[in-house]
Amino acid sequence: MSNKLEDQFLTKSKFTKLIEATVSDKHIPYMDAILDVCQKNEIEIEDIKKFISPVIKDKLEAEAMELNFLPKKNSIDSSLFE
Repeated sequence: MSNKLEDQFLTKSKFTKLIEATVSDKHIPYMDAILDVCQKNEIEIEDIKKFISPVIKDKLEAEAMELNFLPKKNSIDSSLFE
């Protein structure tokens, strides 16, 4: 009975595993995987902040930088060349 009870509660570790598995299985970006997992498990997007692990956060940040949603880190300041 305790296993069933434990399965009902989402933890940061379980959420990370769900996201990683979704990214791997569906070959989709992390943001899409998070949205997919939330939709399938009826989790409100506003409630997932506490479940995002530093690893997933870093991968999301890298994806966002690649898509130019965030400024890229460690880039050379273009003003040096003006």
